[in-house]
Amino acid sequence: MTAPARVAAFRALAAIAANHRDLPTALVETRRRLQDERDRSLAAAIVHGTLRWQRAFDYLIERVSARPLDSLDQDVLVILRLSLYQILHLDRVPSAAVVDDAVSLTRAAGKKSATGFVNAVLRSTLRQRRTLPLPARPDDPANREAALLYLGVTWSHPEWLVARWLDRVGFDSAEKWVQFNNEPAPLTLSVNRLRATRDEVRSALAQEGVECVDTRFAPHGLRVIEGNPLRRSGHDRFLLQDEASQLVPLVVDAQPGERALDLCAAPGGKTVIMSNDMDDSGVLAACDVRERRVALLRETIRQAGCQHAHPVHVPTEGALPFVSTFDRVLVDAPCSGLGTVRRDPDIKWRRHEPDLPALAERQLTLLQRAAGVVRPGGRLVYATCSSEPDENEMIVDRFLASQPAFHLVDLRRDGRADLAPVVDDRGMLRTLPFTHGLEAFFAAALQRAG
Repeated sequence: MTAPARVAAFRALAAIAANHRDLPTALVETRRRLQDERDRSLAAAIVHGTLRWQRAFDYLIERVSARPLDSLDQDVLVILRLSLYQILHLDRVPSAAVVDDAVSLTRAAGKKSATGFVNAVLRSTLRQRRTLPLPARPDDPANREAALLYLGVTWSHPEWLVARWLDRVGFDSAEKWVQFNNEPAPLTLSVNRLRATRDEVRSALAQEGVECVDTRFAPHGLRVIEGNPLRRSGHDRFLLQDEASQLVPLVVDAQPGERALDLCAAPGGKTVIMSNDMDDSGVLAACDVRERRVALLRETIRQAGCQHAHPVHVPTEGALPFVSTFDRVLVDAPCSGLGTVRRDPDIKWRRHEPDLPALAERQLTLLQRAAGVVRPGGRLVYATCSSEPDENEMIVDRFLASQPAFHLVDLRRDGRADLAPVVDDRGMLRTLPFTHGLEAFFAAALQRAG
């Protein structure tokens, strides 16, 4: 009988490969199919790992099989990928069991004629696992072709993306970047200060066998070292949230008694931090354009106990439905998500360079809409979880060129000493994997005259 975790991982990866599901949705469905927590954990590890190393696996499959990738049945290709991940990256999984289950999966998928092929490719790879035919690190990193092969194939990233990073940050930093993206992301918590302090949450989790340490840059975050806090009580005292994401509300710097707007708020992590910063006073409008996301936002706000935060459904176009203006407005814009590849490796295969111009136009339009509800003297913050300038500083520059009433705030001189390590030479928040050990997030503060 094929291991349930491998069957579930195959179904998830097949749905992702066919563009029927994205990674988060596929993982939710996988958890529903599996009752045992160990199976859930293994299936998730297989799905994430297979997507992380997908390009390297495809390169190996072509060379070991001597067949072009586009000649292979998609289900067979998925089975080979997930099996190679287990053979090459999961030492605790016996290779013989992986191969046997791969053959069984192939047969169960209705590809009986391909069972011999799958068996041969996997066993051939096993024999040469110590000397895999992947591009070596170039002796001369200035050799662009060799550098792109190594960064893109051996470290499994799309060539267009590593080419951008190579040109922008150089070989050594690009190498650290792709290595960072292929590491499993840690579990990071944002403490809800309306319920408890960071020290209280850390101590309470320690009593339940969950070990945490303070986040390096976020002043109210915890990084989980051991254990699973989601199996414990007290979820109203913290939220799951990347450390880089926790830094964006520091740029907003919402104060007690103010009127604040979180325009693209779901699922609500930044909303809760802003509510904490405001001591749950004043007015905080938390918005989204989709009813389902507003419902998720409403539940996050309720569970956190934020009495002065109000979920609001807004239209996708036209003026925002507010008659008054706000002291602080956060536009956490929908973006490519290329800064979060470590946590969501599916993104690097779903996104393509031609996607960026259309995303940038929507981001600029959204920022211009938000500008209309910022009071004179108020602050507008533009943020993304993208690594690419097209969606970050280029949007800010285009906005400032069209909105003379706004100017860029230099966060180095803004009185937030805790932001200093993650602010660039123009005064904008920019976290980088090779510098800070964080996902690539961006935020800029724009002040309206008045």
